[in-house]
Amino acid sequence: MRLYEVLYIVSPEVDEEGIAALVGKVNGTIETLGGKVDGGIQTEPWGRRRLAYPIRNFEEGFYVLCHFSLEPPKLGDLERTLKLTDGILRYLLTRRHV
Repeated sequence: MRLYEVLYIVSPEVDEEGIAALVGKVNGTIETLGGKVDGGIQTEPWGRRRLAYPIRNFEEGFYVLCHFSLEPPKLGDLERTLKLTDGILRYLLTRRHV
């Protein structure tokens, strides 16, 4: 398994319970695909921040960072879930080098 991190921006229209549900959905998807959310940092909410440019007419969003390990062939399934999840405006999936 390789180490990855995903940073995603949640729409400001989503309330605190909705954000917790989205984080749970993303983490659950990773675990369903056979991955593991790393123990130390796991998922780190960065809070509401101003966007560099408007996305879908929103000026701000809620940032969430997640460190995890997953087999490379399963990344496509994770990306598909991130693209289709309502409430996630953008995401950036990168490989971590330790």
